[in-house]
Amino acid sequence: MIKNLLVAQSGGPTAAINATLSGIIEGALSNPSIGTVYGAKYGIQGVLQENFKDLSGIQDIKELLETLAVTPAAALGSCRYKLKDPSIDSSEFQKIIEIFQKHNIGYFIYIGGNDSMDTVWKLSDYIKANNIPDIVVVGAPKTIDNDLYGIDHCPGFGSAAKYIATTVSELERELEVYDTPYVIVVEMMGRNAGWLTAAAALAEGANSNVPYLIYLEEHPFDMNDFISDVRGELSVGKDVIVAISEGIKDRSGKMICDYAERDQAKDAFGHTIATGAGRVLENAIRANIGCKVRYIELNLLQRCAGHLLSETDITESRELGRNAVKLAVECRNGVMSTLTRLPGDEYKVVYGAADISGIADREKKVPEEWITSEGNGVTEDMINYLKPLIQGELSCKYENGIPKYIVL
Repeated sequence: MIKNLLVAQSGGPTAAINATLSGIIEGALSNPSIGTVYGAKYGIQGVLQENFKDLSGIQDIKELLETLAVTPAAALGSCRYKLKDPSIDSSEFQKIIEIFQKHNIGYFIYIGGNDSMDTVWKLSDYIKANNIPDIVVVGAPKTIDNDLYGIDHCPGFGSAAKYIATTVSELERELEVYDTPYVIVVEMMGRNAGWLTAAAALAEGANSNVPYLIYLEEHPFDMNDFISDVRGELSVGKDVIVAISEGIKDRSGKMICDYAERDQAKDAFGHTIATGAGRVLENAIRANIGCKVRYIELNLLQRCAGHLLSETDITESRELGRNAVKLAVECRNGVMSTLTRLPGDEYKVVYGAADISGIADREKKVPEEWITSEGNGVTEDMINYLKPLIQGELSCKYENGIPKYIVL
């Protein structure tokens, strides 16, 4: 029996989430088991509101999918909405199933990160527990934080890593201009994982002798050691780049950004919004060392840089979308489309599935052995892990000199 497919996007945007969407649409339109392909606007909220767009009848679909694949952010829109615990209140789940049945939707693919996979887990588990036939829920991974279990690396991370390595390379040019001591502190996203910050190490030594000090969330941060590290580098040279994760904490677990007064706002999933650690370090350098120092927070810029994409990232993200369709049609309810890196000197991956129960509500940290014993850098194993993910250059389409993006 032919069933329709629904796809939605959730969580923070990335440079590659639309490549996954492109792969899903492409795979669904070419599969004879699938009828109409719908997109839900604004994630699971759009599902609950039946805010659907028919993606099957779009004209010039092949050209659109090529442009979509290099369009950053989330073309269907996103949300940060946490479904209620079905054991306490199952009304949302009942409503979703009724909507699926109303529109003959047999396949639902949700693209997102940790919190989105929580939605996939709850919904697929509800379907299993209630013996609901002919509805399959599959997750498609996405997150620049690279902290999902069940996958070697996450779609969007490679392009964000490439952007970070390129940005710090360009900041080196700023440092090289002046013949005076100068420190630039760069704060990357990564509340609970330091993968993005580690990517800064890819640039060290490529274009200059500027030393890098890199502090990840996974290693306790000590302010006295930090000032000593900076002093040590300035004693043998005039410049330093400091790369930090926004979520760095001291040994007591206190976030460094909380050393200064700030807004303690939380997101829809209860996560404290971490920002400002770099400002704390900038002020500490100025007070204790007195050299020229600048603080830069990459913030949203590292998520959606469509002008600087990793070809590896976009290619893999698109294939993960096609694989998600394959898993859905195979009735693999409650799994996430995934990839595994094969052993060997040549970089290769294979695509498969991972059980969502081992992924949802977990965070994959940087291995301790990939951080230097001093806690101010990363090892060669980390560099070897990162390098293949940033290979190749793609860019968004341009029209009249500015990016041309797709909004569905």
